[in-house]
Amino acid sequence: MKYIASVSFGKDSLAMLLMLIERDEPLDEVIFYDTGMEFQAIYDIRDKIIPLLEQHGIKYTELYPKNPMIYDMFERPVKGRNGQIHYGYSWCGTNGCRWGTTMKLATMDRYCGDNIVYVGVAHDEWERLQKERKQNKRFPLAEWGVTEGEALLYCYQHGYTWTECGKPLYALLDRVSCWCCGMKNLKELRNYYRYLPEYWERLKGLQSLTERPMKGDGKSVFELGMRFWKEMLDGSDDDV
Repeated sequence: MKYIASVSFGKDSLAMLLMLIERDEPLDEVIFYDTGMEFQAIYDIRDKIIPLLEQHGIKYTELYPKNPMIYDMFERPVKGRNGQIHYGYSWCGTNGCRWGTTMKLATMDRYCGDNIVYVGVAHDEWERLQKERKQNKRFPLAEWGVTEGEALLYCYQHGYTWTECGKPLYALLDRVSCWCCGMKNLKELRNYYRYLPEYWERLKGLQSLTERPMKGDGKSVFELGMRFWKEMLDGSDDDV
């Protein structure tokens, strides 16, 4: 039986990993599922952590999707409920269709088998904790009473800031998940437009490849861009 930590290198899983090491908890391996669509800051954190794992004799493994995410988004032949073929699943997370998450969990579950898996879910993430029912999964942050805010502060105190374009991402985004996640809310997307122009341009590039709008309310990236531009002109930034 091995002890494996599932680490995305976001605030919660990173705090969990650092605390596991600090508390000398059993840990044999760290796994990271790389969608290829992560923020550069995530890869930067990963590169800082790998030497720490080597110092402690902890194996590091990267897992990947079967296909590049762009292929599954826009090129993969998909049979619809009406029996017709369309190409790609389009945005992941829009209208609750989290096909990328499903693939990620399936890949990780196959790799980990029945080994003990540490998952970085914080003490105040009640909904996520209720959904996790597999007996081999452990939630150290929840067990230790560590909230999301405390996890972020712990990471900051240890020198991890997730900086992009001179800005700490967690000051702009609720979650530093895939940069193309369709679950990004209006506040987060507005901050892409204002403070993360490179990623906003990437979103525009993806939107140009699909007729489906990024947001479930029917708003495309281009429509949102026009809205944010008008807001900047008149000094308004309402979230409704």
